[in-house]
Amino acid sequence: MEKEKVTVTQIRKWKEAGKKITVLTAYDYPLAKILDQAGIDILLVGDSLGNVVLGHPNTLPVTMEDMIHHTQAVVRACKQAMVVADMPFMSYQVSREEAIRNAGRLIKEGGAEVVKLEGGMAVEESIRAIVQCGIPVMGHVGLTPQSIHSFGGHKVQGRGDEAAQRVLADARAVERAGAFSIVLEGIPRSLGERITQELSIPTIGIGAGPCCDGQVLVTYDLLGFYDDFAPRFVKRYANLRGIIFEAIQAYKDEVEGGLFPTETHCFK
Repeated sequence: MEKEKVTVTQIRKWKEAGKKITVLTAYDYPLAKILDQAGIDILLVGDSLGNVVLGHPNTLPVTMEDMIHHTQAVVRACKQAMVVADMPFMSYQVSREEAIRNAGRLIKEGGAEVVKLEGGMAVEESIRAIVQCGIPVMGHVGLTPQSIHSFGGHKVQGRGDEAAQRVLADARAVERAGAFSIVLEGIPRSLGERITQELSIPTIGIGAGPCCDGQVLVTYDLLGFYDDFAPRFVKRYANLRGIIFEAIQAYKDEVEGGLFPTETHCFK
């Protein structure tokens, strides 16, 4: 018997019930299908695809067309998981009208159920405007990758009283604007716990400690696709890069040695 589709209402109730929320990134059909069948609650089509799929140095070059294309692929694979699509850099910062238009495209063209955007007080009105159009929003505060140049790199945010108050104020603004949940990234464990206790909306942590209502990781990091990048908050549950590399090497050796294809792989 198939489980019901995960909804915004369910996610809210899970915070009240103390049920942890599982979130992973997805960018294509085959991996999204595995994640969905494994029972992951939310699939995030993250603009992290810029780094891990498209080979960019950061998320900034990702376009609306990129996001729509990859969101469509993920949506086709999902029967149960909620699909959340990131709003890429400069798709919501220019004006509320632009924010509404691009959020609508991710829902209408991409097929996402929720959009996610970074920032707190600075984007409060844009979040409110999108929500008023009937589009659920997931917020994102703390270490926001689209702001890496202003941060001077991927640095932990919210250390010290003043910095912690800024992150807390941003989180409150996101909740006030009507977002149904919020990602907390790259902040001290104690601050993640405080925000989770104070807000009525679910918090999804990535490098924000175990007290958040849920956790998210970049799936490629979790699976060990790359050996040259391992943030402290990432736990590698597999080393797929090694497995894939060995399989490809075996194929190469067999072709070069005349061992593949064999009679088993030929038509009669």
